[in-house]
Amino acid sequence: MTQAPAPSRSARRRHGREIIALAVPAFGALVAEPLFLMVDSAIVGHLGTPQLAGLGIAAALLATAVSVFVFLAYATTAAVARRVGAGDLPAAIRQGMDGIWLALILGIAVIAVTLPMAPGLVDVFGASDTAAPYAVTYLRISSLGIPAMLVVLAATGVLRGLQDTRTPLYVAIAGFAANAVLNAALVYGAGLGIAGSAWGTVIAQCGMAAAYLVVVVRGARRHGASLRPDAVGIRASAQAGVPLLVRTLSLRAILMIATVVAARLGDAEVAAHQIILSLWSLTAFALDAIAIAGQAIIGRYLGAGDTEGARQVCRRMVQWGIASGLVLGALIVLARPLFIPLFTGDDTVQDTLLPALLVVALSQPVSGVVFILDGVLMGAGDGPYLAGAMVLTLAVFAPVALLVPGLGGGLTTLWWAMALMMTVRMLTLWLRTRSGRWLVTGATR
Repeated sequence: MTQAPAPSRSARRRHGREIIALAVPAFGALVAEPLFLMVDSAIVGHLGTPQLAGLGIAAALLATAVSVFVFLAYATTAAVARRVGAGDLPAAIRQGMDGIWLALILGIAVIAVTLPMAPGLVDVFGASDTAAPYAVTYLRISSLGIPAMLVVLAATGVLRGLQDTRTPLYVAIAGFAANAVLNAALVYGAGLGIAGSAWGTVIAQCGMAAAYLVVVVRGARRHGASLRPDAVGIRASAQAGVPLLVRTLSLRAILMIATVVAARLGDAEVAAHQIILSLWSLTAFALDAIAIAGQAIIGRYLGAGDTEGARQVCRRMVQWGIASGLVLGALIVLARPLFIPLFTGDDTVQDTLLPALLVVALSQPVSGVVFILDGVLMGAGDGPYLAGAMVLTLAVFAPVALLVPGLGGGLTTLWWAMALMMTVRMLTLWLRTRSGRWLVTGATR
């Protein structure tokens, strides 16, 4: 990172308060999101194994479809935060509306593809004859909620850019509660089975989208910002999102390759891999919360033309990322006797899991730096570099991971390859932040 004078103690405290104020509610909202699927699984699981299997397949397809468009949140956060930093709130909200309109367009397109292709998509996942009908039913109904899910992503980006992570937390909690009640009522009370679970989730997602739109529309009217779709603005939002889409697809490819390699190693290895991957994703929530704060704060500083403030807060967040990584790594090591039995009682899986888990613990500080610098560069609108860096990381990781089975390596070796992947990401991100080329000021990049 470009060297900057060490900030004063008061500046460090101010930056710390800013980060906490944004990161803590963001963490709560991030944790609330996977609880939707947990509730659906708990309720549908009592209907029978085929229904639960069908839900698992459909949920995986939906999660993939929605995660591909996570750039709606990231790109919108950075663009809105820059406008806020420049002191132009009407333009900031207008920028956010462009992202919301883009989300609606993309959501409708996904429905048009998913409804007719649902049976084929389920077959690709190798669903059994008993589970496939339930998967198709859940996927078709739930796809109707995808526009709402994408609007939630874009609107969350708007509010983060406006330096508000509390509202998304409140909406996520309300959505989770509504989803739980609706699922129970429709699955069992109305006797709709797995279809009731899907409809409950759709209704809850639509309610969340409506709540976000009320907040954004009120802000637009207060500041005199137009709510009408603007073709130029929507196109600009899409163009800004393309590099982040490339980045996301490359990351998804890395995770998919890791799972494929683990499956080649054997049943115990792939079972242990899924447990570790779940834990790895959980630790990512904590680190991603700080990264989200970074997106909003860095965008605001650069919009205000304060490169020095951007450098200082970047340095402060990196320190937080390293510290968080050390704490998370220690927790993984110390708590492993408690949580490993919760996932599996199979001695073979446990023996396979333990050494790989220690690799994950050791690499947590690296992950902390990666998440933070990723958020910093997203906040700076440095999407093209992030896309290129992730494609390079994929190019390094893929051959190394694919060689693991042929060279007689096991799951621990695979997770050393994952640690290498994170190290490559850290180096590419560190070189960029050190160069200072990301410090582009102004209301737009």
